[in-house]
Amino acid sequence: MHSTVSPSPGPCLRRTALTIAGSDCSGGAGIQADLKTMTALGVYGMSVITALTAQNTTGVSGIFDVDPDFVAAQLDAVFTDIRPDAVKIGMVSQVPVIRVIADKLRQYGAGPVVLDPVMVSTSGSRLLREDAMDTLSRVLLPLSALMTPNIPEAEILSGMSIANKPQMEEAARVLSHKFQGAVLVKGGHQTEDADDVLCRDGSIRWFHGRRIPTSNTHGTGCTLSSAIACGLAKGQSLEDSIASAKEYLSAAMSSGLDLGRGSGPLDHAIFIDPSPRKW
Repeated sequence: MHSTVSPSPGPCLRRTALTIAGSDCSGGAGIQADLKTMTALGVYGMSVITALTAQNTTGVSGIFDVDPDFVAAQLDAVFTDIRPDAVKIGMVSQVPVIRVIADKLRQYGAGPVVLDPVMVSTSGSRLLREDAMDTLSRVLLPLSALMTPNIPEAEILSGMSIANKPQMEEAARVLSHKFQGAVLVKGGHQTEDADDVLCRDGSIRWFHGRRIPTSNTHGTGCTLSSAIACGLAKGQSLEDSIASAKEYLSAAMSSGLDLGRGSGPLDHAIFIDPSPRKW
């Protein structure tokens, strides 16, 4: 029987990105959100899984950490075959895994790296162990081109209280100086707006966003950081990558997708044409 699939028109040069994060079996956050985002934005996504989680829109009921040696094996498999143009790091809950990731990123000269310091899930479950926070700060954060903490995470990392925009700016400056990299403090936990502030090389830039009236925010941090990594993989500037990522996040949140009994997921396929195609 002859195939009905049309032959390929030729080689397709696709930009690539790697997500290093935990798995979310409900599909709204973590590895699943990252790969959906990369696909939607036209980047070939790869993954290194650091932990399996049993979770849904209402919370996290279990975490099974992946052995550090197997995390290393996954990283070797990716970097020795399909080298990523950008790397996104999400949930890394244990010290040995953090050290392995840092070692492998240095070994392969990986970059640029977008690090989302995932400490607590949207539902309030703690995802980063207490003993791992210091190692994350000392070993992994200095390797990142951009760190994307939300306000509670920025408070923990900076030791500051953040209740307004001037304090967001100050926290961004403190963290950027401390880790010698760019920092985007996300304002989604502010009640009046969804503005984010970037500190890079001592300069401040605000990225304005409208607050979307929805409780379905599961995986917003994962999605934004992955979208930024996609922009960087395509060769966009950091500022342009952030701006386009915020546009994608707003669209995915505004879609009206309403799934689950808790804080529901985003519509990651919002930019994908659903019309039938002839292959």
